[in-house]
Amino acid sequence: MRSLHKLTTRKVDSVRKKGRYSDGGNLYLVVTAAGTRQWVFRYRWNEGEKEMGLGSAAPGRVSLAMARKLAQAARDALSERKDPMAVRNDAQQSLRSIRTFGKVAEEFLKAKSAGWRNPKHRAQWNYSLQTLAAPLHPKQVHRIENTDVLEVLRPLWQSVPETARRLRGRIESVLGFATLKKYRSGGNPARWKDNLKELLSRHDELSRGHHAALPYDQMPEFITDLRARASLAASALEFVILTVCRTNEVLGAQWPEIDFAKKLWTIPASRMKMKRDHRVPLSDRAVEILKQLRADQWGPYIFPGLTMKQPLSNMSMLMLLRRMNYKNVTTHGFRSSFRDWTSETTSFPHEVCEQALAHKIKDKSEAAYRRGDMLAKRVKLMDAWAGYIEPRTTNNVIPLSQSPRRGTEA
Repeated sequence: MRSLHKLTTRKVDSVRKKGRYSDGGNLYLVVTAAGTRQWVFRYRWNEGEKEMGLGSAAPGRVSLAMARKLAQAARDALSERKDPMAVRNDAQQSLRSIRTFGKVAEEFLKAKSAGWRNPKHRAQWNYSLQTLAAPLHPKQVHRIENTDVLEVLRPLWQSVPETARRLRGRIESVLGFATLKKYRSGGNPARWKDNLKELLSRHDELSRGHHAALPYDQMPEFITDLRARASLAASALEFVILTVCRTNEVLGAQWPEIDFAKKLWTIPASRMKMKRDHRVPLSDRAVEILKQLRADQWGPYIFPGLTMKQPLSNMSMLMLLRRMNYKNVTTHGFRSSFRDWTSETTSFPHEVCEQALAHKIKDKSEAAYRRGDMLAKRVKLMDAWAGYIEPRTTNNVIPLSQSPRRGTEA
């Protein structure tokens, strides 16, 4: 009579009748009235009976062979006079204690990125998980709840809904990966249906196509308030405004891209939306910001994050705007403020202003014949913009040199 391995793979796959089916050695296949199947290890401990679940027996989950290995490990624990369930919980807790979201995200990207042939797709996933989801990085992955996910999503949800939507899906993928790897259990806190859907507005209910912008005539007052904020985020935001570049272009900026002698910043094509190098003339104030930051240089990034290996989180600027009570203004919206100013108060040509914003030339004929980037004209344009937004008074302005040291995002 066999005491072990009574079941067969065919039996496990085909059984449908409710009941408890023994494989021997305290291992059972439990079939419920609803048709679900679960592996269970039954044993006696301290004069009582205990059941330890070993996982689902559904196709693609815990196989018969794996269930037998888990049951053998439980029997080994009993032979050493140890409670199998306590041993397993201790092992899981030890594993979970070092599994932060940041580490799991890196593991996920390493496992998945080989299948992403499109470099842009790979870069987008890296940006979402390494930069936008940075606040989740230090959190133990098994302790993350939907409130943690909401803290990351809410600052982006209405200002850049498409980015926020993709970020939510990518966080959900990482947490789902963590569940499959046994780093966490339970529901996915980033799941949309019957979860975040009830806590966030639907994107199709939000206004689309335009980023909330500050009226250009309020810019000097805003800059006065901004310079009174002693933070790296404030310096980054002012640099965004002075250069009218996109957020990711500024946050990804590295020191070798700056030519102080020519007062020029060259953004490589890899970080540009149009996939072409973009030269940005730097005003005196922009150069001043860079020089004062260089005095405390830390790593390759001009605006470093909490570690030298990553740039400042773009949410730091959004949160700064919220603390300044500009809750309906977005970082990207300052490009619109600049464009309104050029159109309504200056005589700079349309094509020069569009080149400053690195916009695509819609007219194919014009695009085919244009060879230069009108740098000389844009130098005058950016100097004029810097002069316009310069505060009318400098009272109570905190010098940039007093800003918090590297890695500070507050």
